[in-house]
Amino acid sequence: MNLTKTVSMSNTLLIPPKSEMMLSLTFGWILRQIVHVLRIVLLCWVLWSGEHAVQAQVLAGPAFSEFRMTLDQGTRTEIAGPIFYREQHGEVSQWAFPPLMSFTHDAGVDSTEFDILYPLLTYDRYGAEYRFQIFQLFNFAGGNVENETNKHRFALFPIYIQQRSEDGSENYTSVLPFYGHLKNRFFRDEVFYVMMPVYVQTKKRDITTDNFLFPIFHLRHGQGLKGWQFFPLLGHEQKVPTLKTNSWDDLVPVSGHDWRFFLWPLFLDQHAGLGSTNEDHSQAFIPFYSFTRSSLRDATSVPAFLGFSVTHDYAKKYDEIGAPWPFIVFRRGESTGISRVWPFYSHATNEFTESTWYLWPLYKYNRVHSDPLDRDRMRILLYLYSDTTERNTEAGTALRRRVFWPLFTHRQDHNGNERLQILAILEPLLPTSKSIERNWSPVWSLWRDEKNATTGARSQSLLWNLYRRESGTNGAQTSALFGLIQHTTKEDEGRWRFFWWPIRSP
Repeated sequence: MNLTKTVSMSNTLLIPPKSEMMLSLTFGWILRQIVHVLRIVLLCWVLWSGEHAVQAQVLAGPAFSEFRMTLDQGTRTEIAGPIFYREQHGEVSQWAFPPLMSFTHDAGVDSTEFDILYPLLTYDRYGAEYRFQIFQLFNFAGGNVENETNKHRFALFPIYIQQRSEDGSENYTSVLPFYGHLKNRFFRDEVFYVMMPVYVQTKKRDITTDNFLFPIFHLRHGQGLKGWQFFPLLGHEQKVPTLKTNSWDDLVPVSGHDWRFFLWPLFLDQHAGLGSTNEDHSQAFIPFYSFTRSSLRDATSVPAFLGFSVTHDYAKKYDEIGAPWPFIVFRRGESTGISRVWPFYSHATNEFTESTWYLWPLYKYNRVHSDPLDRDRMRILLYLYSDTTERNTEAGTALRRRVFWPLFTHRQDHNGNERLQILAILEPLLPTSKSIERNWSPVWSLWRDEKNATTGARSQSLLWNLYRRESGTNGAQTSALFGLIQHTTKEDEGRWRFFWWPIRSP
């Protein structure tokens, strides 16, 4: 159930499934044997102490604890405090040596996640798709795509990037700065360069841009389009209205534009939407003025951008005054409004959202409402304290997450299950990161409290099970000081155990 990767690189990059499986099974078998030996030793202690029935759980504090999971149907084993844990619930198996490494495998969806010193090294596989990276600099990926063609990528970013595919037309190689030919990377359909930045050519849809001494000089051409620039002195681009064929094989109009600049960004002049019903003229002479004129919107700012501004938006039906924008803004409209005097107060609303803050960033409140989602979040000093609630208006359920950095994080899911953790160093900053929860949370979670709303089960753990209490509909069990002190309650009958010797409560 573990993962180790071997990489073979020639014309393609692959992760041999057999090697992955053999190394995973070997490492997993060793871990299971260690856990079984420790469990047998502790069970022998229980038998020696005179207990007639062997319990399903073994609690020996940070040294060794094996117990039923509270929020899932499964078991979890923890050894040497935060040093090692293993859990199995449903078709998901997981083990970890926090914060060194963790491994998770979900047989139900055939997915695998393997982290080493997260986020330094990660490996993720979902079916035939996989990705391996070392701090986003060295990475490779591959698998089947929509046309069932295998693609395998490798990168030592940004020096070397390559892709190999069964379809030779999808292959590319980049060796910076000497030569490169990339496809569907960096938001472009194709990128070709020789001795970067001497010559760089990019293609996006029908537009081709030839850069010389990138980004100083370029020539651009496409369907009805031509342009040039000598950056930052001056540049001009013009496109006449054209037609294109959409996915339904219908001809649709494409508007044109006429853009030019002089001593960028001091003077800009743009005509957009040419040939359409909403031609737009924008001009800026920094720092003196900027304006936009169209049939749907008029806006003027003096001085440019950060000065006194007046906007009339006829499409969204609002009027706005900024003095100076964006620090002091007042907007009034049919479905939107803003009152802002930064940093003292702001309140903004539209059809779906609401935002309010006082003495920014002291207090901030945001809400998004678009059925079935109704989400609100209150924050104090951005990440110091945060309270987020996400409601499903159709199902009538809610998820709530509260964090107080670095003291605690508390979460209640849509099923009513709750989890409280004290301390929380990274969780408030990355509240939805499973990798943080797997690799780092066990290191500093001094106190854990979990409640299962469905089964009524609850567990509490202090200092990696030095003190642990579990309760449910059938009773409760408490263990402290490496299991030297234990108390069990079942059917109104209490039983103590000191140094593993049972003492019946009167």
